[in-house]
Amino acid sequence: MKKITLGLLVFGILLSCSSDDDALNITDDNFLIFGHFYGMCGGEGCVETFKLNEKSLYEDTIDDYSGQNMEFVELENELFEEVRDIEDFFPSQLLNENETVFGCPDCADGGGLFIQYSENGILKSWRIDQTKSNVPSYLHNFIDKVNEKIALINN
Repeated sequence: MKKITLGLLVFGILLSCSSDDDALNITDDNFLIFGHFYGMCGGEGCVETFKLNEKSLYEDTIDDYSGQNMEFVELENELFEEVRDIEDFFPSQLLNENETVFGCPDCADGGGLFIQYSENGILKSWRIDQTKSNVPSYLHNFIDKVNEKIALINN
């Protein structure tokens, strides 16, 4: 029985190892996706979406306005270092909200933010109006930080 248990343990450890050349571990349970979207807009910067986990920063290559279709490629470590503190500004109060849409994102061509937060496999998503008067005040600083980090990445 001990040999079977030891064998299963070794097999489990081997399965948990991953190769360094994996582009993205889709099964990562903890991440923050942040981005902005503008409907009445032209060019590459109209929809920008990024994924941040504890080790890397990724950019979505599909730029789907709905936020439903995303494919990520890893960005340089220097950009990761520039934006990794965005999680410090994430308002924990947002996790307790029943609402998933705040204000009327991009209704008046002012744009919106797309946010997804996943912790231990529990995924929550929000769409947030960029016009601060349309959203709760606890989101204002986070809106500023998301826009600041997107500008840093795109420069």
